[in-house]
Amino acid sequence: MKKYKTIIVAVIVIVAALAVAWFLGGTGDINPPEPQVAATPTEYELLEDDTEPEPISAATEELIEEEPIENEEIDEPVAESEEVLPEEPVANDPPAEETEIPPPVESGYVAVEDDFFTVTLEVRVDMLVANMHLLHSDKHELVPEDGVIFLRTAVTAYEGESVFNVLQREMRRNRIHMSSRFTPVLNSAYLEAIGNLYEQDAGALSGWVYSVNGWFPNFGSSRYLLNPGDEIEWHFTLDLGRDVGMDPDAGGQLDD
Repeated sequence: MKKYKTIIVAVIVIVAALAVAWFLGGTGDINPPEPQVAATPTEYELLEDDTEPEPISAATEELIEEEPIENEEIDEPVAESEEVLPEEPVANDPPAEETEIPPPVESGYVAVEDDFFTVTLEVRVDMLVANMHLLHSDKHELVPEDGVIFLRTAVTAYEGESVFNVLQREMRRNRIHMSSRFTPVLNSAYLEAIGNLYEQDAGALSGWVYSVNGWFPNFGSSRYLLNPGDEIEWHFTLDLGRDVGMDPDAGGQLDD
């Protein structure tokens, strides 16, 4: 009987020891640990992030670690929307010269010098060609068919000479008739005729007018001093210059 009690006590002690061992965390090294298996991601986790980062290659790592080259200039591209502004004029550039209309001078008070330059001269009667019925039939033969009495020509002018001086010299040189008179009241020469075509030959408002560089002066031709490059035109008008581009109300008038 005592032997059985000893066996029962031994069994109880073993059972108690196993129970304590199990309660404190297992049975120790009795059973070897099972190998750990990576958990399989759930379907929800795959939907959130189903891509794995690509490994960085060795060549990429070298490019990242490579230092930039020193003293290398890089041209920055110009944006397409950048507006290219025109270059500003140089401050030292001379301003554009304005054409000045010279004031009339008093005849006989300007000395003609030896210095000379070139101007152009032209004499036309286009208005007569278009209105031959206003001219007496005896003078029809004096009117050129093309309306040109003196073709536009570069001629010489001397320093101090007037429009009248140049016209008078060129008409004599080319044997073209010219008639004029001096009017003391205006201290100016008055052109009466060129090529035997006189003022009022085609009506009370007809006569000769002149222009320089497209402007009809409001004073006589002997009071207009010339400058290099001036362009002189003489026209026979039938209407106080209105038919050849002159505006009498603006000061232009028949040569006097």
